[in-house]
Amino acid sequence: MKIGIIKERKNPPDRRVVFAPQELVRLQKEHPEAIVKVESSDIRVFSDEAYKNVGIEVTDDVSDCDVFFGVKEIPVDYLIPNKKYFFFSHTIKKQVHNRKLLKAVLDKKIELYDHETIVDASNRRLIGFGRYAGIVGAYNGFRAFGIKYELFNLPKVETLQSKEDLIVRLKRQVLPNIKIVLSGHGKVGMGAKEILDAIKVKQVSPEDFLNKIYSQAVYTQIDVLDYNKRIDGKVADNNDDFYKNPQDYTSNFGRFSKVADIFLAGHFHGNGAPDILTLEMLRASDCKIKVVADISCDVDGPIACTVRSSTIAEPFYGYLPIENREVPYTHPGSIMVMAVDNLPCELPKDASEGFGEMFMEHVIPAFFNNDKDGILQRAKITENGKLTDRFAYLQDYVDGDMGNN
Repeated sequence: MKIGIIKERKNPPDRRVVFAPQELVRLQKEHPEAIVKVESSDIRVFSDEAYKNVGIEVTDDVSDCDVFFGVKEIPVDYLIPNKKYFFFSHTIKKQVHNRKLLKAVLDKKIELYDHETIVDASNRRLIGFGRYAGIVGAYNGFRAFGIKYELFNLPKVETLQSKEDLIVRLKRQVLPNIKIVLSGHGKVGMGAKEILDAIKVKQVSPEDFLNKIYSQAVYTQIDVLDYNKRIDGKVADNNDDFYKNPQDYTSNFGRFSKVADIFLAGHFHGNGAPDILTLEMLRASDCKIKVVADISCDVDGPIACTVRSSTIAEPFYGYLPIENREVPYTHPGSIMVMAVDNLPCELPKDASEGFGEMFMEHVIPAFFNNDKDGILQRAKITENGKLTDRFAYLQDYVDGDMGNN
């Protein structure tokens, strides 16, 4: 099997890569039958020389490879027919702007595997940059707070080298006795928690967070039943009821917005789930939240103040609840919003190394053990010019019969 690590060609440039040099060394050691080539790139966080120095072939032409690994969407003109591709295609939610990409994949009889579709038998995602989104998002939340209140001015993440650098910079700051609410217990939420714990912000229970006054900065990490309640007043025993019947719930996040200063939004928001931080909550006279770091970044979604995604270059904007519109973040009545939708790009080295480790653990063995756990079979979106059964729901999207939905 010939493996090609392709150059990222999407704009703005993405410096991440699926495999760092040392991970490719490991791959070849564990699977000597695999041939690996790296397409030359002048933007990748690891230089061509870094791969050459550990014995990996770097070339301008990887077209003879069987399977290609990339991070972001590939321009249609660069797709090679009858090959296997792994990348984030951003098509499985019928994203309108990528319909042409999926159509080209089918026309060229490409086998497409999306990193998002790599799941275990219980449908849990195995691969992703979520942890690093959480790490960078939490840092950016503190950076926003420091700027808003003119307390400190942290450097941009993209000017730093690693997670450890972020922690060192944060530890130098003196935080007032603020309250931080963190939603989510997945990879994103736990990544944000890593930062909070590393800088020794005290974790407290949701009940204590809501009811007690502290002389130091504290945070609480909340799950779906902490910020949602059943409409009929019944109390659910566990999260399963919420996941199965989201329509029976309404947000109870208002009790947190009345006491929290910063909201780090690291949750996964499923289809049909109620909005979390509503316009009504933000307009309430006792709403205390002044900084929202929406790491999950669903535009016009469950967080009312996330009216658009922001960029690494300009990560912050202001939101004025009373007028439900964006304003400069310097506006005295505004909530400061961070809604960068590609946060891991700010920490490309750490993110790439972590991604490659996951890929080696969960995906690469499937190529050599006849896919005994069904990893590849579940992840495969297209085959022989057709959608696989698992992704047949995308047919109307491919055909263009879905309007703007």
